[in-house]
Amino acid sequence: QLQLVESGGGLVQPGGSLRLSCAASGFTLDYYTIGWFRQAPGKEREGVSCISSSGGMTNYADSVKGRFTISRDNAKNTVVLQMNSLKPEKTAFYFCAADRLPFSVCVLQSRYDYWGQGTQVTVSS
Repeated sequence: QLQLVESGGGLVQPGGSLRLSCAASGFTLDYYTIGWFRQAPGKEREGVSCISSSGGMTNYADSVKGRFTISRDNAKNTVVLQMNSLKPEKTAFYFCAADRLPFSVCVLQSRYDYWGQGTQVTVSS
């Protein structure tokens, strides 16, 4: 059974950092493009970042550029989203998704078949 599990969410103060992990079981991530998405209360889910299967290409939403970093460790079958300088308005549920798709479409949620259950990130003082 193919499964993605996110971890690392929690409560953090504005300006703080969190490190989210997306771990795969039942399959290896080596050939999969990975995307991170988030959904704030009352809002639609939006793209945050994505990374190619090789890790050589990355994409970031304008709102997180310079503050978030996506990386992958295929040996550990894990993708990490390092989030720095977090803002209160970005409290949301964060999801990772995986599929074998071209990096050029990695921002398109509809192209992903495999999704994790998500992890809550709350930014509050």
